[in-house]
Amino acid sequence: MDNFADRDHCIQYMCSVMLVFGRLEATDYPDGSEAATSEMVESLRKRFKCVEDPQFTKDYHDPALRTISNALTVELNDGTVLEEVVVEAPLGHRLRREEAKPEILKKYQRHLAPHFSENKVKQLVELGLDQQKL
Repeated sequence: MDNFADRDHCIQYMCSVMLVFGRLEATDYPDGSEAATSEMVESLRKRFKCVEDPQFTKDYHDPALRTISNALTVELNDGTVLEEVVVEAPLGHRLRREEAKPEILKKYQRHLAPHFSENKVKQLVELGLDQQKL
């Protein structure tokens, strides 16, 4: 992949990063990043085969649903096929908003930590959670 935009628009890259590092964050896209320079990510990316599921596309365009469904099936080198994983609505979708809140809070803390002391991060989090003060 030649640049940030190539990686940002490549589902094979995104899935490979998740499988190798267990994450996918903005820091995984820039040139020179750990993920962008990973030989394992590149090797996996080249092995992905993407296939449209017409029902997923239909559900995405249905205003009542607007799901962003995805599925992943893994076939190992020995031919073993692992059970397919299907996610109809990703974390953060309106159907999973409550489930996403703890993860969003963790992400917020993770992004604050390099810039503020532990005490200041705690204060900012508490302030953000206090609807009366906001």
